Amino acid sequence: MSQRLRDLDESALLRQIFPIFAGLPGSSGVSVPAGDDAAVVAAPSGSVIATTDSMVRGRDWRDDWSSGHDVGWKLVAQNVADVAAMGGVPTGLLVSLMVDPEVEVAWVLDFAAGVAAAAQDAGCPVLGGDLSSAPAGVVVVSITALGDLGGRAPVLRSGARVGDVVAVCGSLGWSGAGLATYAAGLAEPSLSPTSPVADRDLSLLRWYHRVPRPPYEAGPGAAAAGASAMLDISDGLVRDGRRIAAASGVSLELSREALAGQFVGPVAAVLGEAQAWEQVLGGGEEHSLLATFAAGSVPDDERAPWWVIGTCVAPGPEGPTVLLDGIPASARGWDHFHP
Repeated sequence: MSQRLRDLDESALLRQIFPIFAGLPGSSGVSVPAGDDAAVVAAPSGSVIATTDSMVRGRDWRDDWSSGHDVGWKLVAQNVADVAAMGGVPTGLLVSLMVDPEVEVAWVLDFAAGVAAAAQDAGCPVLGGDLSSAPAGVVVVSITALGDLGGRAPVLRSGARVGDVVAVCGSLGWSGAGLATYAAGLAEPSLSPTSPVADRDLSLLRWYHRVPRPPYEAGPGAAAAGASAMLDISDGLVRDGRRIAAASGVSLELSREALAGQFVGPVAAVLGEAQAWEQVLGGGEEHSLLATFAAGSVPDDERAPWWVIGTCVAPGPEGPTVLLDGIPASARGWDHFHP
């Protein structure tokens, strides 16, 4: 019989979890690790980036689509992407778990392994966190991420200027498209060596929805190159682009040709071109980086390439917004209270 959380006390569960987080990179900056009332972490630049994100079972993931490992990885990814979007590097993660005692211990340990794998990939330690019981059926997971700016000023949403170019690092629409394929009940793709291209594209989209790997390294690189504004795309290109536009007092004019050339193809192969455009413009949970740069200063990094997709222009009568070939873009994007 599977062991459930109600079969253990908190200390016994933590004795199984803590070894999973041992030896992660960045631990040298932690003078007091997990085990006391709080951890103590160095702040080399004198400033600390702090951000937090949560996920709720049945709302942000479904167990028939995502494993505990997937959930842990994704939770780290969306938090570290926020640190990267400020131009920083992560220095530590605080993990909280509110869970129905009937949940199997194996799921919690799988979740912890996913957190550890993503933290290893991001180069930062897990500092501790919190455990709590929850009502029947409820599982809520949360991470607070800390980061360091390396002596640079943070890159805000408010610095874009008319004449800057708009660029993205990472994918667009792939996570939202992966979610759409699950919601539509498409069959799992065949992954044999002779699988058709559409099957491989479907597998890619679903993988990126479950376990995204944002371009963390590109954030500090963009800051060093003089990015004037930046954020991570969590609620859709147009919705998040409007946030830069509103904060900076400019409009972002995007190029349909530039977007079609790089991002639409894999989605169109699975969902068709019309739905592909909806996802590229409005798909959420992407966690790619959207930034503006002075012309000629976009970083040239083959490991994490930036793609120029538009320019910053003076607002028209409609005010600061996002335009697609001169026409206000209508993609809605993700909203937690109106999904």
